[in-house]
Amino acid sequence: MIKVCFLGPLSALGECEYNCTNLSELKETLSKDERLTGWLKDCAISLNDEIITDLNTPLKDGDTLFVLPPVCGG
Repeated sequence: MIKVCFLGPLSALGECEYNCTNLSELKETLSKDERLTGWLKDCAISLNDEIITDLNTPLKDGDTLFVLPPVCGG
């Protein structure tokens, strides 16, 4: 199982656990959640404190991912 934590405006989703073997599979799983529909294309993903972009990135038991929505501030 991997743990996925949602930050910022998505923090109400809290933490979830999934059985996914790579980032592509996780993206497909998360895209089925209507609450994330408008967000996923703009979010960064952090795997064990490192930003990742390669959809083929392997995921293993115990990994922690953070879904980081864009923010603006001043």
